[in-house]
Amino acid sequence: MKKSFQVAALPVLENKKGQLRILLVTSRETKRWVTPKGWPWAKHSKRAAAAREAWEEAGVTGDISRKPIGSFRYEKQLQSRARDVTVSVYLLKVTAIADKWPEAKQRRRRWFTPEAAARAVLEPELRELLTALSVARR
Repeated sequence: MKKSFQVAALPVLENKKGQLRILLVTSRETKRWVTPKGWPWAKHSKRAAAAREAWEEAGVTGDISRKPIGSFRYEKQLQSRARDVTVSVYLLKVTAIADKWPEAKQRRRRWFTPEAAARAVLEPELRELLTALSVARR
């Protein structure tokens, strides 16, 4: 199986009570909950590509971390073959939420508590990353 690399943004914000919320989006094909992610872009930093994915897939912008906060792996089905993909995750502190964005008609977005986000995703390593965020906030 060919190995590949992607970047993801993990959009977060604090609600009025100071509680952390995480934004997840649905994937286009399976409609499962995922982080906004995609392939790195030529001539763009990995963090810039992750921020762009957050805009395109979730309609959010904000301050993106300089370094990844972690990574996870998943198996991506591409036509007739599968790829083992490692995803570097960058924290995006949301400063703006759009009503219209490029993939609004293809995806749903929803805010979760870290614990609920961990339960919603299928990838075990992403679940661990979300759980760690919850524990770090206590």
